[in-house]
Amino acid sequence: MKKHLLILTLAATSLQFFSAQDKKMAEECMQKADYKCAEEQYTKLADKEQIQKYQSEYFNNLGTAQRRLGKIPASFKSYESALKSNPLSAAVYANLGSLHNQKGNKTKALDYLNKGLQIDEENIEMYLTRSKVYENLGKKDLAEKDLNQILSFAPDNIFARTGLANLKKRNGDLEGSLKDYNQLLSEKPESLLYNGRADVYLKLKKHKEALADVNKAISIDPKFSTSYVTKAMILFDTAKDKEACASLDKAVATGYEKGALTDQYAKCVKK
Repeated sequence: MKKHLLILTLAATSLQFFSAQDKKMAEECMQKADYKCAEEQYTKLADKEQIQKYQSEYFNNLGTAQRRLGKIPASFKSYESALKSNPLSAAVYANLGSLHNQKGNKTKALDYLNKGLQIDEENIEMYLTRSKVYENLGKKDLAEKDLNQILSFAPDNIFARTGLANLKKRNGDLEGSLKDYNQLLSEKPESLLYNGRADVYLKLKKHKEALADVNKAISIDPKFSTSYVTKAMILFDTAKDKEACASLDKAVATGYEKGALTDQYAKCVKK
């Protein structure tokens, strides 16, 4: 009997060890932006996992890896499997809301985000996404309300503060947006802020200042993929298409979703 129990214990320990190794490998693949590898590892982890909470986490990460690979239908399926395994996962609601918003289904996006915020009423990611959805629906007052809601419990949140600056930018108040970014950069010179101000300069047709800011953003954080997209837009606007397309490729290589750059890539003619 003792021998039988020992064998079972050793087997369980062995399974735990290999599961931990697989999880570590999957995480490393994601960190390296090797999404094909991450997809393979998280698929194995999700298929083998018996504890629903962990299975949901693996399906959620699998969906994100597939999303990065442009496999949108597969990504939806994985996120939905994650939600089935754990209906109380705020992270999954956030991802489904974001993905539906990206694909243009605002109604479903709001449905998932609203349900997710009932589970986690201080989820910054979901407020940020819902703010974007509201803005796209023309409900700018609600978009602003969500950003201010974040600041009510996270007053220094850089994404909410830049979100308010970007609302001004998109509403045509470029000088007001520039003033906000100048203030933010005086407090914290980060890549996100330099990138944001670069976009304002681009809208103002101040290409020299825009390029200087986006290059500063990249020098601070070479893995901040959005900066390469901004740089591509500046280069396209100055008729440097070849360099712009190379910058788009760099954005994708550092984690930006290629599916979200369809219009930009349409300007890149392969010769």
